[in-house]
Amino acid sequence: MKKVRITAAGYDFIARAEDRVAPETWKEFHKLMPYRARLIHARWSGEACWIPLGDFTLNVGFENPTSHPAPGEILFHPGGVSETEILLPYGPTCFSSKVGQLAGNNFLTIIEGLEHLMDLGRTVLWEGAQNILFEEL
Repeated sequence: MKKVRITAAGYDFIARAEDRVAPETWKEFHKLMPYRARLIHARWSGEACWIPLGDFTLNVGFENPTSHPAPGEILFHPGGVSETEILLPYGPTCFSSKVGQLAGNNFLTIIEGLEHLMDLGRTVLWEGAQNILFEEL
């Protein structure tokens, strides 16, 4: 099993790569690691944070897409009707943007540290953007 350490706002998480259900998304994201970004709150999606990527592309289409990820199911939205982004849900989420409901590829799933997801989300909501780092284990 391929694993990724995610560090954000003083919290550490371990995620499993979803390389069987989103192989192209995982392969392309893996090339970017270690990946550093800023995590901001995505209030319109419910209890979720996101990494806006604008016109950035991984050159992947939809694989295993969902609009209703469970807490810890990290999605990659390849762009199109809305900008490219990564979504990190920490509670009930319906993935959407100003153009409406979106879907994203579940390419990582947090398997350790889930008990800290709500705290991470609240930190981002009340304290603003936080640094986030994805590193291969």
